[in-house]
Amino acid sequence: MYVIIEQGAKQYKVAEGDCINIDLTDVSPNAKTIELDKVLFVSDDEKVKIGTPYLKGAKVTASFKTTAQDAVVKGKKLYPMYLRRRKHSRKRIGHRQKYLQVVIDKIKA
Repeated sequence: MYVIIEQGAKQYKVAEGDCINIDLTDVSPNAKTIELDKVLFVSDDEKVKIGTPYLKGAKVTASFKTTAQDAVVKGKKLYPMYLRRRKHSRKRIGHRQKYLQVVIDKIKA
């Protein structure tokens, strides 16, 4: 059984036991679980449910590996560059996105 959920502006295909990195959200520091209720698609071996846009009553429960504060991980460092041609003007900046690492515990469809 797998589901497709929406979190932030991204969609994730997850099953129970998967470990994913989602966009950083406001979570209390001592929280142990998070509920993701924007479920778009549910599929088990025989049935398929498609939401318009979301399925009512469906939710995914995910937990943090340790605590919510320790679940914050950093992504790959990116170096965007701005260049104005023929003006001898360049600017290079660095950016490193932060993610929340969660483990999918339970899928309720």
